[in-house]
Amino acid sequence: MANTKVAIIAANGTLFDAYKVFNIATAAAASDAEVGIFFTFEGLNLIHKEAHKQLPLPKGKEHFAEGFSKANVPSIEKLVGIAQELGVKLIACQMTMDVMNLAKDAFVDGIEVGGAATFIDYAKDANISLSF
Repeated sequence: MANTKVAIIAANGTLFDAYKVFNIATAAAASDAEVGIFFTFEGLNLIHKEAHKQLPLPKGKEHFAEGFSKANVPSIEKLVGIAQELGVKLIACQMTMDVMNLAKDAFVDGIEVGGAATFIDYAKDANISLSF
């Protein structure tokens, strides 16, 4: 997937959302695509230092926790690290951070902070655009 650019918006904050975002992002990056994720609203939980360690499962889907464990699915914390190792750009929404009174140091190391215009500039020539 060389010469492929993937732009992802992460706007939701459950464990399912995190797996969708990071599975797609890491698969694309491992295939030599350039990948950027814009985290906004509840999606910020996916990169928050504490919140990403305890993301909720959707109501009625609690049985998936055992399945994730049995299938040796990596934790979100581990997937964030893998994404960073693969060069995935992690962009936290400045507006949402301001609204929620969150500082950059509340998030995992290595993120960028930017507004919607920052993401639009990144995504303008993306081959693949996704939203979760």
